[in-house]
Amino acid sequence: MAQDAPGLRERKKRQTREAIVREALRLFAERGFDATTVADIAEAADIAPRTFFGYFPSKEAVVFHDFEEYFGSLATRLAARPASQTAFDTLRAWIAALLDEGRLDDPEERMRHELVHTTPALQAQDRANLARFEALLADAVADDLDVPRGSLRAHLVAAAAAAALDALGRHDGAREQRSPDESLALMDEALVFLQGGMDALRRHPPA
Repeated sequence: MAQDAPGLRERKKRQTREAIVREALRLFAERGFDATTVADIAEAADIAPRTFFGYFPSKEAVVFHDFEEYFGSLATRLAARPASQTAFDTLRAWIAALLDEGRLDDPEERMRHELVHTTPALQAQDRANLARFEALLADAVADDLDVPRGSLRAHLVAAAAAAALDALGRHDGAREQRSPDESLALMDEALVFLQGGMDALRRHPPA
């Protein structure tokens, strides 16, 4: 029994976290983000408010609850990619995997898009997430361009990639539904543009 205790605790923690996310998103959909308090979420999830803060630092963090996982998986893929694979090859494979899992076109993702679109506090966090993605990609792009990490060239390319993903996300959000193949085809169009920019930079080395 003692050997099972750690597994049981972890399972209960996971269930509590899932309950917080589920009830918070339900309340945000019903009442709006600003009108929903942490106390409301805690009551709906059958926990104390202090327990909420043991899992999330804020309401905003609940909306983006899976982004740590997203960033972690992309960072792992970029670090492990073979020399023959560009940062954009890796980015495409990462997005394709998320699409295959239904992670980018499920009801929760569509609701998150709507919440961000209508809530200034969430828009600020969304911009912070985009900046974090840009910084993560910039290091990989620097390696591809054989320039120092932190260089302007790498950040220009990464900023363009972040802007492209943001535009694709907003374009998808304006539609009720898009198939994974359609979403990936749009991503491929963006990657053609981005890769062309990188190729042009390679033909014009820094002065």
